[in-house]
Amino acid sequence: MTIIGRTSSAIVVTLALGLSVASGPGAAQVPAVSRTPASHGIETAGMDRAVAPGDDFFAYANGTWLKKTTIPADRASTGNFAMLDELTSKRTSDLILGLAKTNAPAGSDARKIGDYYASYLDQAAIDARGTAPLKPLLDAIAAIADRTSLARALGGTLRADIDILNSTNLYTSNLFGLWIAQDLSDPSRYSAFLVQGGLGMPDREYYIDASPRMAAIRTKYGAHIAAVLRLAGFPDARARAARVLELERRIARAHWSREATEDVAKGNNHVTLAQLQARAPGLDWKTFFQAAGLGGERQLVVWQPSAFTGIAALVGSLPIDTWKDFLAFHAVDQRSGVLPKAFVNESFAFYGSVLSGTPQLPDRWKSAVEATNGALGDAVGRLYAARYFPPQSKAAVEALVRNLMTAFVARIDRLDWMAPATRANAKAKVAALKVGIGYPDRWLDYSALRVVRGDAFGNAERAQAFELKRNLAKLGRPVDRGEWVMTPQTVNAVNLPAMNALNFPAAILQPPFFDPQRPAAMNYGAIGSVIGHEISHSFDDQGALFDPTGRLANWWTPADLAHFRAAADRLAKQFDAYRPFPDLAVKGKQTLGENIADVAGVAAAYDAWKLSLRGQPAPAAQGLSGDQQFFLAFAQNWRSKSREPAARQQILTDGHAPARYRADTVRNIDAWYPAFGVKPGQKLALSSGARVRIW
Repeated sequence: MTIIGRTSSAIVVTLALGLSVASGPGAAQVPAVSRTPASHGIETAGMDRAVAPGDDFFAYANGTWLKKTTIPADRASTGNFAMLDELTSKRTSDLILGLAKTNAPAGSDARKIGDYYASYLDQAAIDARGTAPLKPLLDAIAAIADRTSLARALGGTLRADIDILNSTNLYTSNLFGLWIAQDLSDPSRYSAFLVQGGLGMPDREYYIDASPRMAAIRTKYGAHIAAVLRLAGFPDARARAARVLELERRIARAHWSREATEDVAKGNNHVTLAQLQARAPGLDWKTFFQAAGLGGERQLVVWQPSAFTGIAALVGSLPIDTWKDFLAFHAVDQRSGVLPKAFVNESFAFYGSVLSGTPQLPDRWKSAVEATNGALGDAVGRLYAARYFPPQSKAAVEALVRNLMTAFVARIDRLDWMAPATRANAKAKVAALKVGIGYPDRWLDYSALRVVRGDAFGNAERAQAFELKRNLAKLGRPVDRGEWVMTPQTVNAVNLPAMNALNFPAAILQPPFFDPQRPAAMNYGAIGSVIGHEISHSFDDQGALFDPTGRLANWWTPADLAHFRAAADRLAKQFDAYRPFPDLAVKGKQTLGENIADVAGVAAAYDAWKLSLRGQPAPAAQGLSGDQQFFLAFAQNWRSKSREPAARQQILTDGHAPARYRADTVRNIDAWYPAFGVKPGQKLALSSGARVRIW
């Protein structure tokens, strides 16, 4: 439940930043990044005033920018989030390079960060080692001789790589994914959640859609599998690839859809080992769990039960050699970033170019930053927050959050359809929200992670093992509601409904989303709507199912729940009508949670901004009224441009609607109409009764 989704390739464009940089947690003073005074406001040059706001508000706010902007050759998309991604990556790289050049004490986080980054960056050294690092993995796969050893090998691939309620990461190419989180039925303890996997492409639709476009992608994926196996030294690569692709197609047929997977009530299935053995025969589950480090768990949560039944049957029925080819391909493919350049190029040719439409491989330093963040994210984030997130910014955002919370409670109080009992529970849920601003209260301890300079492959393996062990260690311990799932250098935000907690990383709390030097209306329209969006996720179609403690429990009266669901259905139908391509429409149900959060979030942010004025009139700026500043800032949040393959992938796999339709969600907000003189008959205009009001 994030503010934006993430695709497989990073995004790049430079942006000047305007926060005055002071000391964060333990940082020294550094110079501020310069910014011209004119940039402290709405970016009017990118607007297209020839477009009527009531016909296409996204184009009115962003149309000139959209026409003039070229997506960089090494990116699948660009826009405001992309700009901050690029700036944050560059700043992070500079921080890490400083560590890589110093002689920090052995075993320190600084030394580990520098050594990890330098090792990953050194492609020449990786090339010199060739495929030798793969040999132990591939030898172990080759030694699989029976179903028991196959189960052991499959269990050994389980990683902490899935988070159902943070929908940026919903699929894994390992046979199953693991998620260790607060139990949805008993918030006092952690549980292990198992999730369907086994697909190298982003979603089941890539395997089962019969259209010529998808058939062509499948052909290219088969060629990619063959190329990877050939590079790894396997004979008969084409025949092996055909078997792997057919296996994945059969796995895909067993998978749940994205919409079904996001239904929390359907996914919360507690099962014992004996029950799983009975319901999903074909896989030796006891051996699988022992190899995965879960042998001591009496009960787990299986998110998509019928998918597990179907996949386990394939494990028990298909030839072992087919599974060995599957394991070998994915073992190599997943590690392409720390293998010789030919593997890097092949991986990008499919995942970057075919799936996302990106024509040029990004510079190595960008993937090195991403890899280092993945392995030592909190340690890097501590440095980032110290350098780039001053205390005054933290205090200002905290004040915004307080106003948003107050406004949201006031909106709950004004709901004339809600019964007193439901209202009391909703307000209790807001009061219990744990909001993290900038960075976590406690940082992860990386003392057990061994990083060896010059061993990029080994460092990546040890980092994965460290993360798995860290997550498994949560089982049996008290739940930590202060744990973050995002690092401070992440340009995003998240609501964790099971924890009833919010994370707002430092990297998103800067221009163009938050700028202490511009009018309050713009900050509330931009970062305020982001904050409101995340608060609202506690009350979207899935978040509303959790009580204030994070327990999956119905706290609604039947009439209130029926009213809520009817309003949600109307919003889903509104988004079903959007068609970015002639053959592909937005999926209203799949994107419903994010759309509810957008509508409720911008409404709450508007109320919070009005609250902050304390009865005084809103000052005009740049020839714009306060209301115009607010709504334009919101629409410019969603300034974005994507290549067609990436845009199609988002529609198929992401819980977020395309950016332009998120900007146009203002059509449901009453105050937007007089602010821009929107008249009946214009394309976005809705009668008062047709506007969706959920919270």
